[in-house]
Amino acid sequence: MANVGAVVSSIRNIMRQDRGISGDAQRLEQLGWMLFLKIIDDKDQELEITKDDYVSVIPEKFQWRTWATDSEGITGDELLEFIDSNAESNRGLFATLRNLSSNTNPKRAAIVKEVFEGSNNFMKSGYEMRKVINKLNEVDFNNSKDKQVFGDIYESILVELRDAGNKGEYYTPRAVTQLMTKMTNPILGEKVLDPAAGTGGFLTEAIEHVRTHYVHTVKDEHKLQNSITGWELKPVAYVLGLTNLILHEIDIPDYVYQDSLKVEYNGIKAKDKVDVILANPPFGASIADGVETNFPSNYRCKESADLFVILMLQLLKPNGRCAIVLPDGSITGDGVKARIREKLLTDCNLHTIIRLPQSTFFPATVSTNLLFFEKGSKTKDIWYYEHKLPEGQKSYSKTKAIQFNEFTPLIEWWNNRKVNDQAWKVNIDDLEGWDLDIKNPHSEVAQREHLSTAEILDKLLDSQNQITDTIQELKNELI
Repeated sequence: MANVGAVVSSIRNIMRQDRGISGDAQRLEQLGWMLFLKIIDDKDQELEITKDDYVSVIPEKFQWRTWATDSEGITGDELLEFIDSNAESNRGLFATLRNLSSNTNPKRAAIVKEVFEGSNNFMKSGYEMRKVINKLNEVDFNNSKDKQVFGDIYESILVELRDAGNKGEYYTPRAVTQLMTKMTNPILGEKVLDPAAGTGGFLTEAIEHVRTHYVHTVKDEHKLQNSITGWELKPVAYVLGLTNLILHEIDIPDYVYQDSLKVEYNGIKAKDKVDVILANPPFGASIADGVETNFPSNYRCKESADLFVILMLQLLKPNGRCAIVLPDGSITGDGVKARIREKLLTDCNLHTIIRLPQSTFFPATVSTNLLFFEKGSKTKDIWYYEHKLPEGQKSYSKTKAIQFNEFTPLIEWWNNRKVNDQAWKVNIDDLEGWDLDIKNPHSEVAQREHLSTAEILDKLLDSQNQITDTIQELKNELI
């Protein structure tokens, strides 16, 4: 098996030699559609063996196996012509797939069409493109014994997305998606949604969780195939997320290219609601002009994360469960923010908040929280759990990311909750202004901050007495 990190690194270096690609965004878009085309063809070949009469929706001429797998195959200007030609008599790959249709499998054809309508071929050298294709062919997705190779290539690309600057919103550490999925426990037959799906990390985690624990028959698998939904607005993340679901054996992913905040709020009916939401909604992100008017006037604001909270409350079925990542800025503050939190605490039982170290989403240094809630009954008590950095580690970093095994004490605590140095319970009546930014009362800082008025006066009096004594000693020495 090829070293996936090395393959991705080689591809990056090859693309840097091509004058058509400027910057990470174009390089990732280029890699996105090429990876999609290779992987969908790998999966088509698998389905041709396992399913009677299965035929790929991609015309044979444009299937990856036909034109890409021969390392000595078409290259240079001939390859560029094959990809880019718009001539009626000789339509290229992009022109063909942007107009794709199929009578036998219209949904799969629509997915391919959507990907190529939103993608571009930026490469200007057919020779460099051939080198990239040959590198991609070093990774055999169908022969891997487990999903590790998929995980590796996605980790490599996601780290690049994250390091490309403003695309950090796509990246949730795998340890965090694993924890949130495990504690929410989606079961077979439940509809699972991520309305800010990015590259599909939460959804693939949910797929693996349900398959591992609940899928035993072909009928079960069919039920799972129809229970996973993702919405994503950014084109590169959309293509990668779609590809990720195909890699995880979802034949026709319900992965929609749309702005979730434009989903008609009042148009969400019972049939549209879901059992489980897992998400890391973008925060601090700009929203489209006028999007807030889609929401009830009481909750309109410009902060994307706060609007996502309101949207999710509307999308959950009664007794539906949700686990989301929110920054400190969304769990505190007055005005609209307080009204949104009031609705959350009134409509749902917000039973757990996990407070994460500031560097968890490295390189972003924003304080984040994992909120777990169920719709249908009011919140009475909220359990807080402060996750601490491993002993001796000052922060998370590129080389020292958060690991799932660090959550072992939390998972053991989850079903047998007791107050300890990292866990505390707050009654909703003790919240001021629906403020959820409650510090760990066992920390030294919190203990200083939460002194009673009498204790503060005592400390002031002690200080004053010490000052008086010191002045008297100075006077005596001077005399």
